[in-house]
Amino acid sequence: MASGRIPGKPESWTRALLRCGLVAGPVFITAFLLEGAVRDDGYRPLRHPVSSLALGPRGWTQEANFTVTGALFLAAAAGLGRAGGAAAGTRGWTGPVVPLLVGAAGTGLISAAVFPTDPVGGYPPGTPLAPSRPTRTGTAHNLSAVPVFIGLPVAAATCGWRSWRIGRRGFAGYSAGTAVAMLVTMALAGGGFGGSPATAPRLVKVGGLFQRASIVSGFTWLTALSARALSDCDRATRSSRRPIT
Repeated sequence: MASGRIPGKPESWTRALLRCGLVAGPVFITAFLLEGAVRDDGYRPLRHPVSSLALGPRGWTQEANFTVTGALFLAAAAGLGRAGGAAAGTRGWTGPVVPLLVGAAGTGLISAAVFPTDPVGGYPPGTPLAPSRPTRTGTAHNLSAVPVFIGLPVAAATCGWRSWRIGRRGFAGYSAGTAVAMLVTMALAGGGFGGSPATAPRLVKVGGLFQRASIVSGFTWLTALSARALSDCDRATRSSRRPIT
């Protein structure tokens, strides 16, 4: 006699949430690249941080980008948690920590929309070139970035370690490389944003480039992670449909 479990709404919800993780990075990256390219009031993508796009008359575009992407991260975290409870493979290489860290990054992105960054590098026009003393709002914004630029590398490193233990060596190496790349490029970006043209002229000019490299590496990793989790869910569903004789 054959029997099998028919996938229902729980599986559909898990897939829908994981698809949010698939698109979170592309949505965020595309939005800030386009806005940075058309911003014509002195904004220079190679020099200025992504967060500076939230300043000025058109700042609402980046605020919306932070908010939407943060919500997608939260959905992805929920999907990863659900997938970990349904598919042994996903549970083995993400564990409970990775979904929590992805969710924390989502919360940080939404918080970054609420607390705008301080001016840096002479943007918006009329502000000092050298960094000034941070405001309370700017400090809150910087704290909001911690779950993104520290939490995501920790999540990637954790995922890499767990993937290595269960034999997924390719994804383990990719995850570990992502963790290192995010931390190194963000450290260089911080040096550029915190320096002055007099003390670190070369680094100041490319602080924005290094920050974008950090974002692209980390957010692309979330896309790959979500794709892996979706694949595990599909494999578990196919296995559950096989008749048991």
